[in-house]
Amino acid sequence: MSGTTTSDIGAVDVGLTELAATEVRKFLEQESLSLDSAGLRVSVRPGGCSGFEYGLDIEEDPREDDFVVPSQGIRLFIDPFSAQYLGGVVIDYHSSFQGSGFSFENPNATGGCGCGDSFSA
Repeated sequence: MSGTTTSDIGAVDVGLTELAATEVRKFLEQESLSLDSAGLRVSVRPGGCSGFEYGLDIEEDPREDDFVVPSQGIRLFIDPFSAQYLGGVVIDYHSSFQGSGFSFENPNATGGCGCGDSFSA
């Protein structure tokens, strides 16, 4: 991990709510991965109905050029492309009788759509 960047305060300001962190821990446990090395990849990629879409994946280790951002005891892995769109984002988890899943509160988004997984910036 010699090239991995542990973010300075404010370098990539992304966070999880306590509820979201609890759900991520469940996924890490299901995959038998350690909190010391594994984490949640948070990404932004072109696509979706508004121009960009979010991605979340569990990964064993960060990539060489990733920012590693600690939040609620979870390591978030963020690539340089995604970092420019994720400043100030808070990731939450909602569960109801209508469904459950992660949601994103993004102060950088200039638009979005009804699916909640797509945004424009």
